[in-house]
Amino acid sequence: MNKQFDVIVIGGGPGGYIAAIRAAQLGMKVACVDEWKNKQGGPALGGTCTNVGCIPSKALLQSSEHFDHAAHHFSEHGISVSGLSLDVGQMVARKDAVVKQNNDGILYLFKKNKVSFFHGRGSFVKAADGGYQIQVSGTAEETLVGKQIVVATGSTARALPGTPFDEQLVLSNDGALSIGAVPKKLALIGSGVIGLEMGSVWRRLGAEVTILEALPEFLGAVDQQIAKEAHKAFAKQGLKIELGVTVGAIKVGKKGVGVAWTNAKGEAQLLEAEKLIVSIGRVPNTVGLNTEAVGLKLDERGAIIVDGDCKTSLSNVWAIGDVVRGPMLAHKAEEEGVAVAERIAGQHSHVNFNTIPWVIYTSPEIAWVGQTEAQLKAAGRAYKAGTFPFLANGRARALGDTTGMVKMLADAATDEILGVHIVGPMASELIAECVMAMEFRASSEDIARICHAHPSLSEATKEAALAVEKRTLNF
Repeated sequence: MNKQFDVIVIGGGPGGYIAAIRAAQLGMKVACVDEWKNKQGGPALGGTCTNVGCIPSKALLQSSEHFDHAAHHFSEHGISVSGLSLDVGQMVARKDAVVKQNNDGILYLFKKNKVSFFHGRGSFVKAADGGYQIQVSGTAEETLVGKQIVVATGSTARALPGTPFDEQLVLSNDGALSIGAVPKKLALIGSGVIGLEMGSVWRRLGAEVTILEALPEFLGAVDQQIAKEAHKAFAKQGLKIELGVTVGAIKVGKKGVGVAWTNAKGEAQLLEAEKLIVSIGRVPNTVGLNTEAVGLKLDERGAIIVDGDCKTSLSNVWAIGDVVRGPMLAHKAEEEGVAVAERIAGQHSHVNFNTIPWVIYTSPEIAWVGQTEAQLKAAGRAYKAGTFPFLANGRARALGDTTGMVKMLADAATDEILGVHIVGPMASELIAECVMAMEFRASSEDIARICHAHPSLSEATKEAALAVEKRTLNF
């Protein structure tokens, strides 16, 4: 007899496991199906984010930052280090341990919230019994029936045409997180989030890193004043970034990769490296879902078509996260997961796409929310801008990290905050105040008149708000 559930979630990444937990909290009988395996063949819940994305990359970024500080910055503090060495194996092992803690944590949360977990690949079979029949293929073959289905199957790395990932020489984010030794030369194609973060890790550890980017502007989605500041900082660190390039033939040999490319001036170049990381975007993961069996509609990219509430073309089938429209961000998937669970329960939930924060965890960090100057100009919206450099912030000076600034954009007439852009220390944490302010439609004056602790990095946000009215106190 088929196992019956109120809700079946296909995919156990940030969107999927959160949707399952929230639905269970709301009193529904819930199952989650996920096929990700750890090295021992056991379940590894958390999707790309936990296994080969957000979590492991932050672990390696932290380790590499410690090494970089010990090698180049401790002396400023009167700390001498002799005989500094690097154990990449231990670094990767620590990363793996952090990942496992998160995997196990999700399994615990499922038990705590009485979510039934099935380890295997979930796919549609047919409409049945007032819902849909889902086949679980994997460790244990199962047939489930759910009244409501939530698809949260995420995305996969996009490969270059004709150059598949072998995860040894040509690496996706997966292989980039498991390099066993520091390469002398590392090439990256794509200067997006993954490219910059992975480039930063291995540059700090001693690799000569070159990033090839097709677009003429660095970080085109970022406010360009912030992007230029970041570009300057990365160049000073030794991260080589080539813009406006055209990538040609790629030859994979036994010991390395050769990349033929043309620079912005049209000059032919050859980049030879021990390893190549390809970071040119991600594609929705609908392979093996058997969408055709039930007539679930996909768009030309292979993404599941949904409306503003994450409803698909089929009644009682929902889709969230990377497999649908919108930014491919873990926290966006989580918010959609909560919203869908609450909508299934008859509640009226909302996700505000205008206040979703973005973060790049390099050093300096880059974070932003809302609109850029270019977007406001294109929309013809009158605005005021205020900036404040970390160079004038007492806490940043004490940290020894004064790179970057906070930039705030506000409506010229109403003073409502329209966007905040940060490059500098702990930008990932500082952006939260700005997200909250925008969610409550605060003005720059609201931030300017809130008491911020001294000394703290957050004072730079207050000062940027003061700068909107040209009345900074410390610069």
